[in-house]
Amino acid sequence: QVQLVESGGGLVQAGGSLRLSCAASGSIASINVMGWYRQVPGKQRELVATITSGGTTNYADSVKGRFTISRDSAKNTVSLQMNSLKPEDTAVYYCTVRRIISNYWGQGTQVTVSS
Repeated sequence: QVQLVESGGGLVQAGGSLRLSCAASGSIASINVMGWYRQVPGKQRELVATITSGGTTNYADSVKGRFTISRDSAKNTVSLQMNSLKPEDTAVYYCTVRRIISNYWGQGTQVTVSS
């Protein structure tokens, strides 16, 4: 099992920045992909960004150029720097990791962007 603890959510005005962090613990060997998804009520959870153990990143089109994902494999953490935030970025953000064939999720952290 992998446990994930997120931090860094909150309320920010449009155009502002937030940084989310996620720390993984437990059976952390062989974690290959780490990333972030988000979800708003009534909608499916959607990809925000992922990063592989080799450093390859993938971003949703809606956040390209504004968000940056990074990973510290030595500390088993993944972070998401969110700049130029928009009201439509408001959601619960979930940290996720893929270990071998299993996916694990954090409890989520709320990000609210006011207009």
